[in-house]
Amino acid sequence: MASYTGRLLRVNLSRGVTELETIPSDICEPFVGGRGLGIAYMYKEQPPNVDPLGEENRLLFIAGPLAGTQAQSVSRWMVVTKSPLTGAYARSVAGANFGAWLRFAGYDGLLVEGKAETPVYLHLTKKGCIIAKANDLWGMDTRQTQDLLHQRHGEGTHVACIGPAGERLVRYAAIVSGRRTASRCGVGTVMGSKNLKAIAITAERTVRLADPGTFKELAKEQARLFRASPKFEQHKEWGTTMTQDLTNTLGIYPTRNFRYGQQKNGEKIYGEEYRKIRTGDFGCYNCSARCGKAHTVTTGEYAGAWSEGPEYESLWAFSAPIDSTSLEATIRADGLCDDLGIDTISAGNSIGFAYELYERGIIDRKDTDGLELVYGDHQTMVRLIEKIASREGFGDVLAEGTVRAARKIGRGAEAYAMHAKGMELPAYEPRGGKSQGFNYATSNIGGSHCYGYAGQEIFGVTVPRPVNRFAETENADIVIYNQNATAMGEVGIVCSFARAWGWFPQVYGKLLAAATGVERFADPAYLFKAGERIVNLERAFNVREGFGRKEDRLPDRMLNEPLHTYGAPGEGEMVREMEQFLDRYYELRDWTEDGVPTRETLEDLGLGQIVK
Repeated sequence: MASYTGRLLRVNLSRGVTELETIPSDICEPFVGGRGLGIAYMYKEQPPNVDPLGEENRLLFIAGPLAGTQAQSVSRWMVVTKSPLTGAYARSVAGANFGAWLRFAGYDGLLVEGKAETPVYLHLTKKGCIIAKANDLWGMDTRQTQDLLHQRHGEGTHVACIGPAGERLVRYAAIVSGRRTASRCGVGTVMGSKNLKAIAITAERTVRLADPGTFKELAKEQARLFRASPKFEQHKEWGTTMTQDLTNTLGIYPTRNFRYGQQKNGEKIYGEEYRKIRTGDFGCYNCSARCGKAHTVTTGEYAGAWSEGPEYESLWAFSAPIDSTSLEATIRADGLCDDLGIDTISAGNSIGFAYELYERGIIDRKDTDGLELVYGDHQTMVRLIEKIASREGFGDVLAEGTVRAARKIGRGAEAYAMHAKGMELPAYEPRGGKSQGFNYATSNIGGSHCYGYAGQEIFGVTVPRPVNRFAETENADIVIYNQNATAMGEVGIVCSFARAWGWFPQVYGKLLAAATGVERFADPAYLFKAGERIVNLERAFNVREGFGRKEDRLPDRMLNEPLHTYGAPGEGEMVREMEQFLDRYYELRDWTEDGVPTRETLEDLGLGQIVK
């Protein structure tokens, strides 16, 4: 299969050896690539009940079969492992250039196992892989690490690395390439547990295609459809810096630890305000959207702060959870997290959790190292990010994530941890967008908006049908559709935004077929079935780890406390049919009432070999 390199590089850090392997075709065809490749290897190779921070946990870096090609917005890369935050399956997606360069070096995937005795980094070329000492890199932030490796191996080198947070095993540490991150699930924590500081790739641009002529014409068609799409033009101009304008108006902008769906004075951090201090545009490999919007603070206490962002989720994470409308503080906090290597969503959510505990008197200054956690105080938020990354004092507690922090604090703190399966919830209020919320609950990675984004509720998407965002059991099919469609896109690996720009899935499938020579990939129905297969195998991985119906839930706050929106839509909403929704969701998935894929479902998906 031409566009597949067909090669996986296995690196055992305990033994200090690397091995080049051929990826079997019986993995490539049913799972296509990308995310499918990740779960196929994780399920096959990793025994159950492995310690996520132990030597046995696998860590996979994966590029899709379209990475590095002429097609746009398809060169994202993915990290797959077992999460130290949730104990469940983990997948985290990132941008920049790293995915393309992994393909240019001649690999579809890199599988890391074991643990190095001392810090190391990997240098990949087409000739192979060198395991190099990284003692001089240990302790550096992500910018310093990348700069040094560029100097050492040339500017044509592209790097993915961890910062101090990953080294100190902060449970939600990120992996950073450029200023783009694989953030969620604690994938950077797993990298740190292996004493692996960075992966550097040096390679010339070259990708082999099965049908180069057809692929070239399809790529031109994709570009034409992009340019004709109003959604593409809007995203090119604004990135995600206007999403808060919409979610705050809809009453789904979670404020004060998910008590409110609207932030008062939120217009102070709307997109137009960020536009005033924009200083540049950045993009991923071969994507004309260039949706990364850089901002620089020129005055005040954060003067000089710079960020390639914040994107919507990070903007929210450092505003609404502590009820601050300091635009400048969001830029400072976002840039700091990128430097230190921290997931902004879990960090902001954890800090917002602490602010509510402080307000309720569950913790006080004796617990917080003398800090006062008062709503609106963004200086303390910034200080807490630094303390989390260094695991200093109270930061050491918050570095464990809200679930473990709540257990340590006690005194009823568990009621205020806003998570699903142990991973902190992102920037959409579940009571005001219930399909989005039910996606959090049933997602195999925990509280992630990107596992099955409910664009129908937020942006009025009418595929596969329009929805009432306050409906519950009636939208179980929508949650399933979104989750399967996301998995379908992530075999490519396609940017989640680009899927809305008028070319997906028809052109996508044809691109995959022209790239690989596998004609069945041109059929959207085949790809959608592959997405369903991936979700079911990820579910089987979690079932094997002890997950089931009891973990498919939202925080009690969503079930028992009415949402307050200051008059915006959704006032008084609660999730009232959690159990009924699960019954319907499992029924439509053909799973048991406990959420386990049945023998018939697995066999229908070609997964009969895992029934036992």
